[in-house]
Amino acid sequence: MTTDSLQELGEQIRLLARVPSLLVACDYDGTIAPVTSDPMTASPRRDAVDAMRRLAELSDTHVSVISGRSLRDLATLSRLPHEIRLVGSHGSEFDVGFSSDLPSDLATLRQRLTEEAREIGSRFGALVEEKPTGVTFHLRQLDDTTHQLAREALVRGPAGWDGVYTRNGHQIVEMSVLETNKGWALDSIREQVGASAVIFMGDDVTDEDAFRSLRSTDISVKVGDGTTAAAFRVRDPGNVAQILALLADLRGEWLQGTGLVPLTSHAMLSDQRTAAIVSPTARVTWLCVPRIDSSAVFAELVGGPAAGYFSVAPASGEPPIRQQYQDDSLVLETEFPTITVTDYLDVSAGRSTRIAGRTDLLRVIEGKGDVAIEFAPRVDFGRVTTRLDIRDGGVIVQGTADQLVLRAPGVRWTITTDGPHETAIGHASLDDREGAPLVLELRTGTATLRDDGVAEHERRTQTASHWTDWAAQLQLPTIESDIRNRVVRSALALKGLAHGPTGAIAASATTSLPTHIGGVRNFDQRYCWLRTAAMSAEALVRLGSAREAHDFLGWVERVLETRSDPERLAPLYNVTGRHLPPEAQLGGLEGYGGSSPIRIGNAADGQVQLDVFGSIISLISRLVDADNPLDDRLWRLTEQMALAVSRRWDEPDHGIWEQRIGPRHNTYSKIMCWFALDRAIDISRTHRSHEPAAWVSLRDDIAERVVTGAWNKRLGAFTATLGGDELDAAVLNIGLTGLVPVDDPRFL
Repeated sequence: MTTDSLQELGEQIRLLARVPSLLVACDYDGTIAPVTSDPMTASPRRDAVDAMRRLAELSDTHVSVISGRSLRDLATLSRLPHEIRLVGSHGSEFDVGFSSDLPSDLATLRQRLTEEAREIGSRFGALVEEKPTGVTFHLRQLDDTTHQLAREALVRGPAGWDGVYTRNGHQIVEMSVLETNKGWALDSIREQVGASAVIFMGDDVTDEDAFRSLRSTDISVKVGDGTTAAAFRVRDPGNVAQILALLADLRGEWLQGTGLVPLTSHAMLSDQRTAAIVSPTARVTWLCVPRIDSSAVFAELVGGPAAGYFSVAPASGEPPIRQQYQDDSLVLETEFPTITVTDYLDVSAGRSTRIAGRTDLLRVIEGKGDVAIEFAPRVDFGRVTTRLDIRDGGVIVQGTADQLVLRAPGVRWTITTDGPHETAIGHASLDDREGAPLVLELRTGTATLRDDGVAEHERRTQTASHWTDWAAQLQLPTIESDIRNRVVRSALALKGLAHGPTGAIAASATTSLPTHIGGVRNFDQRYCWLRTAAMSAEALVRLGSAREAHDFLGWVERVLETRSDPERLAPLYNVTGRHLPPEAQLGGLEGYGGSSPIRIGNAADGQVQLDVFGSIISLISRLVDADNPLDDRLWRLTEQMALAVSRRWDEPDHGIWEQRIGPRHNTYSKIMCWFALDRAIDISRTHRSHEPAAWVSLRDDIAERVVTGAWNKRLGAFTATLGGDELDAAVLNIGLTGLVPVDDPRFL
């Protein structure tokens, strides 16, 4: 290869290392194992095996060897780890014992072919290797004259028989009773693992089928000389080992997120109207105002520094020592060697339940020495030019729909330009403050920079108490202290996502965080899914807090007040109970760890998800079982959900996983429709002293439909859809809900 070609291959490998799901595949002989005079002594290079093992151990990375050898010989010779998928007989042999499954006529033809090839091999002193579908006739040990005579004998004989598929290589003749194609095998594996891109390396003529099957996003590498459809060429298996090692290094670094702060290391602040995300270095990387589902002013978490951030740190640049919440609250402390930064969203004076009014993010800095501040808001995810105006006592953000100011008395500011946006760089000395803290107050909903008259310490105390008082009333099981802390922190996270003014419960504080690094399933989760909100509220009821459940069900009631058809409930709404704007992708934002696209809005808003009725009745059932009275309001909602089930349960829907394909008869949705009626019947029987006969009859009809329609005898499992053959973990609810007994052999 030329230097330019090597550089281009290196660049392509760097890009390939960052795809969501990668398939690495190659031939065996001449690719990872040097060619030998005796084919049964060909061992793979140790460095190639090491690199392949490292690749196979990475998440969303699949490794396969597709060889002309029989699968049994390939496994015996290569001794590759079990994580690497082996495919033999040029892509036709995926399972050991394949040859025993040949139809009788093909098995007879294979036997004739083998006998004739062995006779010719014996005549010319050539090695004949038996394969599950035919033979490989090796010519490499013959002199030129004998080589030519043996090849001619094969052409006149078995290589020309009807039903025998022949491939001619430089040193071999492959004859098979089945048409084999490595490209077909590669396509099959790609589909099975869901690979976003493929790299295939091979030296054989039969590898050309694989090269021709590749797409523009894939990489093809020919090993050695010869005409090829591959885009790149390398000299020998040593080069292949180098490519595999480079790919393992690059993909490992990318998946581990070199320089990327793990999502689990971030902290969340909340005032139950919006939420902020803070990095371990006291950097605000996410904030939407005035609501959790509004546009972001800081979006570095998904867009990098250009998308907006708010940092506070010692001017010396010293890293933080630790970060922790104060007690059982959402007041966060980040401790540096010389300063401590305390962050919180103010919930004092009942702010958490106000629809209108100010939203205040307070950043309190205490300690000694100089402090460096960077205030880089980006209006509407940076889609609107951000201009800043320095005033006495702080900074005003210009041109925003919701007024936004930073009150920061005692800070010296300069403005820098970053493309269309401006950033305020601040400096302050704590040594000049005679022990008084430096308070930065980001205010939304007001243009004033004046002191509001309430001491910061009092606001912090009230905010901390809002959370600690709530956590103190939780009814926790007797558990170890570290587990108790995890349970409480999880409960606080759910509480922080509960929208105080309306009762909605958001699924997340953020948009477009990936299910895996580099993935494209990056959706906007800042809305209220009926299913997820009901599950969150039910978890809090189990911990002894029922208010969130009552508030959420009140929100559902208000959504239903505007319509007479409860069966038309959407799967999700914004926190005010309204439909979402159309889903859109934001260009120019790189995504967390390079995981794009970045989305706002959610197309699931227009889907049909029939399981939500069961989730709501499940929450009502949990409430009344926890000794909350079944008032007329809850009973009316129960009736509405049962009515919704009766009208729509037999329709196809999009299901719990919100697949963006056409509606199907999803088993989980049917289970939850059954569950809705089963719990409604139990509520009616226990608290209303009657049992609606129509509900009982319909419940039993649904159960019969699920059990007969979802059971797949061949697979020995209940399937994702009625009459289907896909598996789905959510279908475990068929036993967990009681639709079938947990000791039913089919459930087990």
